[in-house]
Amino acid sequence: MKHDIVIIGGGSAGYAAARSARDAGADVAIIDHGPLAGLCILRGCMPSKAILRCSDIIALMRRAHEFGLNPVEPSADLAAIIDRKDALIREFADYRIEQLRDPGFALYEEKAHFLSPHQIQVGDQVLEADRFIIATGSLPRHIPIPGLDDVGYITSDEALDLRQQPESMLVLGGGPIAVELAQFYHRIGTRVTLLQRSHHILSMGDEDMARPVEEQFRAEGMEVFTATQLHRYALQDGHKTAFFSHGEKECSASAEVILQALGRRPNTDGLELTEAGIEVEKDRIVVNPEMRTSQPHIFAVGDVNGLHEIVHIAIQQGEVAGFNAAHPDRPAHRTDDRLTAQVTFTDPAVASVGLCEKECQDLDTPYLVASYPFDDHGKSMCLGETHGHVKLLCQPRTGELLGAHIVGPEAGELIHELIAIMYFHGTVHDLAQIPHYHPTLAEILTYPAENLVEQLQ
Repeated sequence: MKHDIVIIGGGSAGYAAARSARDAGADVAIIDHGPLAGLCILRGCMPSKAILRCSDIIALMRRAHEFGLNPVEPSADLAAIIDRKDALIREFADYRIEQLRDPGFALYEEKAHFLSPHQIQVGDQVLEADRFIIATGSLPRHIPIPGLDDVGYITSDEALDLRQQPESMLVLGGGPIAVELAQFYHRIGTRVTLLQRSHHILSMGDEDMARPVEEQFRAEGMEVFTATQLHRYALQDGHKTAFFSHGEKECSASAEVILQALGRRPNTDGLELTEAGIEVEKDRIVVNPEMRTSQPHIFAVGDVNGLHEIVHIAIQQGEVAGFNAAHPDRPAHRTDDRLTAQVTFTDPAVASVGLCEKECQDLDTPYLVASYPFDDHGKSMCLGETHGHVKLLCQPRTGELLGAHIVGPEAGELIHELIAIMYFHGTVHDLAQIPHYHPTLAEILTYPAENLVEQLQ
């Protein structure tokens, strides 16, 4: 069987590529051995945000007395939380499956592997194509720590499906998945201890963006250990125990369940990439800004290329690859990392777009910086949401925004005004002059902008 374009993977990146190529008139095949719908819908963004909403509500209920309301003692029903999540995910998944089964695509629900740069084995069939797009996503990363496999652990996949609430949990890792799930389980009543190797959680970003989240975790009663070195695991008194170094001290922590959230890896298992001559570096498929691999007719998009584990970027990459695969004779589209954005849905939430200070320093990029705290902002004080701050980075000569960072209430929503300004190469002058309604959270964005305007004068 011959197709113009064969896409391996029907998640967000793969579907975006398929749609773009189909709309350009190409004969498109999608291969996905299932379950259909993709990581974001089944095991990532949507299920995690569904359950986080529940823990946010229970945390707010516990604060009733702050707002002059009669105190309540809420309790969680984890099985009911998972039931609500599952109902939502079924709805999202059914819609995506309907899209994948559109007559405009040939859908193969089988496993696949390359036989050559232009041939792929799909079940008991061999498919040929002029171009291929790999969009197979990612898997939880296995970390070889002595004793960890022996005592057993769950990953984020299982953590999203637990129906019986653990009494206690050790969370390994400090990335977005780890911290979101740690706060969820702690807020519904599980005793959580978080162990992070780096000196602060969310270590890919600036330290001042992470510290307010750590402070909130500790204020809520969670144990948080940063700058740790894990040594081994063992069973003690029926609990799973981690032995680790923390500063100069040798420590241990025990729990009923270990959540291993030490990151994910590109899912290239079983693809036989060597048969296609595709270059792989540290598990990830190497691509250029056109999303081409070392084989120019083969593209790789989404988590499998290891550039960004972010869904909207995976979709953008899929659209770029789909266009380029369908238009081999036209000037190629390219991805642009300038507007890379990230949101972590903790409380306080963390959101960023563009360069952070750490990246500016590593790249020797000149910048000016200013920040403003939520605890001195009227609307956030009225809401009782005063943790965190807004930080802006701009070019020292023109004032063009280089990066914007928010840790605080509704950070994931507020960041979009800053993305829009950066999209149009706007400046801190623009941000300071744009009218902002009073009283709103969005007003706070103007305060560091005004500070930077003064620095530029």
